[in-house]
Amino acid sequence: MATIVPTERQGPHAARAGGEHAIAVALLSPCFWPEVRRGSERFIRELASDLLARGHRPRLVTSHPGRPRRTVEDGLAITRHWRPPTAPLERRRFELYLTHAPFSYLSLRAGSDDIAQALFVSDAQAAARWSAVTGRPSIYSYMGIPDRAGLIDRRLRLRLTRRAVRGCTAVTVLSQTAAEAFWRSLGVEARVIHPGVDVGAFRPAAERSQAPMLFFGGDLAEPRKRVDLLVGAFARVRRERPDARLVLSRPRDRAAAARFATRHPEIELRDVDDRDALARAYSEAWLSVLPSIGEAFGLVLAEAMACGTPVVASSNGGMREVADRDEVGRLFDGDSPEALATAILEALELLQDPGTPGACRARAQEFSLERCTERHLELYRELLST
Repeated sequence: MATIVPTERQGPHAARAGGEHAIAVALLSPCFWPEVRRGSERFIRELASDLLARGHRPRLVTSHPGRPRRTVEDGLAITRHWRPPTAPLERRRFELYLTHAPFSYLSLRAGSDDIAQALFVSDAQAAARWSAVTGRPSIYSYMGIPDRAGLIDRRLRLRLTRRAVRGCTAVTVLSQTAAEAFWRSLGVEARVIHPGVDVGAFRPAAERSQAPMLFFGGDLAEPRKRVDLLVGAFARVRRERPDARLVLSRPRDRAAAARFATRHPEIELRDVDDRDALARAYSEAWLSVLPSIGEAFGLVLAEAMACGTPVVASSNGGMREVADRDEVGRLFDGDSPEALATAILEALELLQDPGTPGACRARAQEFSLERCTERHLELYRELLST
């Protein structure tokens, strides 16, 4: 439940956590629920919730198109600044979400945070400047893979990224793959902290579908998710498994959902914005399939495995670090529907082994939220002690 809170400022040491002073952490991101629901937003929510449970003091500084608003949502204090229109800049291929950054910086200056942690390059500018002025540490948590093509895809992205990594005290990434790309592209050593999965919330929550069900929990409108590749592979899978089903997360854009449903009546769309609904979908599925390229980690894969469901993913990017053994799924190379279909058909046989759900859940527990939070706390303590 959201409640309005009257003030921006919070004391950094107002509570104790496990015998130590509570750490006040300002998390910065350009968007948050309900406007946008991606892996980054889940990362923020899960990390903040576990920090709160341990007695620490996270808050979120974000933006939206509406009036400035301050709320407390499930214990997390959230400041939503007005985001001036971005479309004119985006049409000219400038970096995304630049217009709210000055407000984020002012919000940091108005607060009493111990650490600022930014999850997007524009917010990292605010965090770096705050560090320079206050002497307090900041973290740039890079949520993707900084390959050369991506860094020059939009105007100012490379310059802003370089400024962010120079100005922030530390840089974190989600996988070793991303860390290696940081070194190759920018000559920067980044610390790997895998995102956390709430294995209490994501657990077997429904009976397995009687017919082979494939589930895709990503954004079907995002080109790098390669939904068209999955659709093509599904047609080939059905030649051998005519009873197979493909279920996709329904887009929030109703028009986009209607267009997709018209083009592909054989594919089911399901509302999974609610975490319980998402856990049920993972649990019913025989496979969670993510054909994306350029994923730094692939959080939906770990969430599916926490529900006892094996996965299929591209070997491109950090997903190979998640699905790193045959007991939990299959990887495929390239961009052909045939290669993906072959991986799916092989992986469908995994559930013939009664040990597969347990192996999947055991792998997901290696990415537990508790481990993720502890790694962040180790970094916070290290930075605050120097």
